[in-house]
Order: sequence, then C-alpha cells, then structure tokens
Amino acid sequence: MHDAVDRAHLQRALALAERSIALSDPNPRVGCVIVGAGWTAEGFTQRAGGAHAEVAALQAARAAGHDPRGSTVYVTLEPCAHFGRTPPCCDALADAGVGRVVVAVGDPNPLVAGQGLARLRTAGVAVQMAGEADADVASAARELNIGFFSRMRRRRPWVRMKVAASLDGRTALANGVSQWITGEAARADGHAWRRRAGAVLTGIGTVLEDDPRLDVRHVPTVLQPLRVVVDARLRTPPTARLLQPPGDVLIYHAADGAHGAHGADTVDAADTVVAAGRAAALRERGAELVALPDAHGKVDLAAMLLDLGRRGVNELHVEAGHKLNASLLRTGWVDELLVYLAPKLIGIGREMAAFGPLEQLADALPLRWHAVERVGDDLRIVARLPCAAEVDRAGA
Repeated sequence: MHDAVDRAHLQRALALAERSIALSDPNPRVGCVIVGAGWTAEGFTQRAGGAHAEVAALQAARAAGHDPRGSTVYVTLEPCAHFGRTPPCCDALADAGVGRVVVAVGDPNPLVAGQGLARLRTAGVAVQMAGEADADVASAARELNIGFFSRMRRRRPWVRMKVAASLDGRTALANGVSQWITGEAARADGHAWRRRAGAVLTGIGTVLEDDPRLDVRHVPTVLQPLRVVVDARLRTPPTARLLQPPGDVLIYHAADGAHGAHGADTVDAADTVVAAGRAAALRERGAELVALPDAHGKVDLAAMLLDLGRRGVNELHVEAGHKLNASLLRTGWVDELLVYLAPKLIGIGREMAAFGPLEQLADALPLRWHAVERVGDDLRIVARLPCAAEVDRAGA
C-alpha cells in the first residue's frame, strides 16, 4: 500500500463491513470506502439481493453529487466477477471510471477467485492487494468472513462450539440444572456470537431438558439465524419453544432411514407410524425435516454439515449438551471453541463433552489459543482446533 492513509481507509472499510453481520448472509460481509478529490463515500453489503458494498458506495457518492471517475476505492474483499442476484461489482467499478482499487483480501468463491481483479486491470484500473504489504489487514478481512471462506473452500460452515462452564469445566449440576452458571454480560455476549451465525445448532437432549428458544434476543439483529436440531428419533415436542417465531427451524433426523427409528436392521411398522405422526406434527408447526441417517441409525453429521453449506450457512453456532458436543469433537467437525468460564467451582456435574476415556495424554485434542478476554465477571476463551488452520490461515 502507498502509506498510512491507505491503511486508515481500509480499516474504515473493515468497520463498515462489520455492519453487514446478521444482514448480508449468505453473502460475505464487505465494506467499501471511495475517496475522491476532497470527498469520500461509504457502503457495506446489504441483504441478499440488495446492493453489494461497492455499489452501495457508488450510489452514496452519486447521491452526494460526486463523480467517481479517477477516485480510489478501498474494499475489504475482491469485487465479485459473476452474475448472481446482482451484476458483477468489478464491472460497476470499471464502468464508473475509478482510477485505483485497493483490496484487503481475495475472494475464495471459485466464481471470482482473482477474476474480479483481472477484469479491473483489463479495464485499465490500477489494482493493489493489501495483503502484499499489510498482513494484519488481510487477516482481519478473512476473520470477518471466516465462515464464508470455510463454505467456499470446504463446502461446509465454520463450526463454533459455545460452552458456558464453571472453572472446573462443569456445564451443569449432576441433576442437569445449568441456569445460570455465567453472568448476564456473558449471556449477552453469547447472543452477539449467535447473531454472527447463519444457524444455531442443538441436540434433542438440550431441547427436552432446557426447552431453549435459540433465537437472538439480547442484541439487535436484522436476521434471525436458522435454528437446527439433531433429533434422530423425532422426539422434538410440537410445543417446543424453538418452534415459535421468529426464525425458521430445521430438524435433521434418522427416523425415515433404512435402519428405522431405533437403528434396527429392519424397520418396525409401529415405529414407522409413530415417526410419521411426529413428523406431521412438527411440519404443521413450520419445521423442515431432513432425513440423514448414518449406518447406526443416528444423524450423519458430515452429511448435515455439507447440507448446511449448500443452504448458504457460513457460520454454525453450536449450543448443545455434552453428548452432541462429544460427537462433533470426536469426529473432527469443530473448528473453534467459544468458552465462557465462571469464577465458581461445581464439583461433580456435567462435563463440556463426554468423550474418552483416553489411554494417554498424547491422545488429547490439541487446541490453539486465539483470544482471551474478560466479559463481566466471567472469562471468554476462544480456542481453535487443528482443522481450523484449513481456513483461518488460507491465503495468508
């Protein structure tokens, strides 16, 4: 980049991109700043089908009476080069006659992947990638869209597992009581992380024990995340609170699979009738049901993640119990742990994840500290698993 001025404008574009959280999904969160002679214009990606950041900034410039010809454009993600719900942003910038475009990070979408930059250069626009001179800016741009990078590179969402626990790692008393281990500030912060996600996932055990809503309530949001339940035998009660508005509900089950509702080798007729009745009641409440049985009559978690990726879910926020947590961790599908530790000891109680016992310490799941911060009276820890490196260092 030319100087500190470039970096400052890109930092402003990153701040604008954050406004697209809970707004632009499944599209990436992008911010744009256009700088002309004595003027600036700003924009960020709107709801799917609306203006992308570059077009929003061009519209703002023209609305203020500014001519974008010869201006410099700062954008956090490579301008798109394909027709989706809107025309290519690289063409909009070229047609506007801008002189220079500074990009924080390339677009991992195979439909773009350098083509946006190439088309700008062909149109005579000077293009510069910030990552070539400022790795911090490029890293921040990737972090903001880490779920989008995951979906584009691995065809599945970035999986973030949220846990609220005591200092000795207990998520509930032995009798299952868990409200409330952490304080109000941590709970509000947890809703801010929910807000980032395209979907919030839980298991049937949590539905039956806690009857959660799984929506975003404690922070403002435009979009509600999709609420997802792993429920092999379709035991979700039609009266469950998560079936209430706002937001949609998706239930993955195995009741219609080749192994029947209980994982038997043959389908029991009575089980089939019961499962059909449960399915009808849940559909009547507005839930979408998807059968994804594995060989053991449980939900195929790998197939579920691919299906969520096809649905455009960039970040999957998991708030489940120790059994589903263990299954996701054991099979290697978790990228990140979001753990809130309360300054209290519980002793005997529910653990974060019920896997093991391990035979040796070398078999423990390795983690990498990503961030540690105090939230109210509690401690928030973000730690990443090895599979996260496929995404969070991609393109560095």
